[in-house]
Amino acid sequence: MPTLHLLSGGAAQGLVRQLQPAFEAAHSVQLDGTFGAVGAMKQRLQDGAPCDVLILTQALIEALVQSGQVRAGSARALGIVKTGVAVKSGSPWPEVASADHLRQALRQATGIYFPDPQLATAGIHFMKVLNALGIACEVAERLRPFPNGATAMQAMAECDDPRVIGCTQVTEILFTPGVDLVADLPTEFELATVYTAAVCTASAQPQVAAAFIAQCVSPDLAQQRQQAGFLPAA
Repeated sequence: MPTLHLLSGGAAQGLVRQLQPAFEAAHSVQLDGTFGAVGAMKQRLQDGAPCDVLILTQALIEALVQSGQVRAGSARALGIVKTGVAVKSGSPWPEVASADHLRQALRQATGIYFPDPQLATAGIHFMKVLNALGIACEVAERLRPFPNGATAMQAMAECDDPRVIGCTQVTEILFTPGVDLVADLPTEFELATVYTAAVCTASAQPQVAAAFIAQCVSPDLAQQRQQAGFLPAA
């Protein structure tokens, strides 16, 4: 059975996993998905990892089209993903609607789980939020960075401390059992990222890759995408 290789930001993992069984059965193909921080996925591509489908931020896909690593005209937007605040399931939900409330919630947390502050979209942004709130140094010893949002949320779900808090993209929070989405970040710290799927120029199966992307963005699956955390892109 041929293999379709996918490199994707962690934001799309939940959606891809939902669509995978039906697509594999319909196309007699095995989907091999690697998920992680978008910067790390870009690096894997540039290091020569096999890839048919890329799902990264719109800006990165556009840059890869220009560099010739993504097929021009193949890119399709999956939707907008916001970044949110999470707690362990069953824990009280803190108020995070304003900068002051978010600052207080982070100060009171015994551990703060989030994705890679160097390579992950949400992790890079979250460090900017901490600096803007003026508490980056204060909470430094309680920061718990992980390679991506999915691993951060999984670790938070498995820890024994009910007073921890997390921040990553909404799709990764919704995809992880054992954590609850409290709310999006306050408006002044909002991060809304467009994720885009495209066919890699070096794809060995460009037609199958395009078919998978078409399924991901199908109008028939609009409600499923929204339930997974993807908002309609303008």
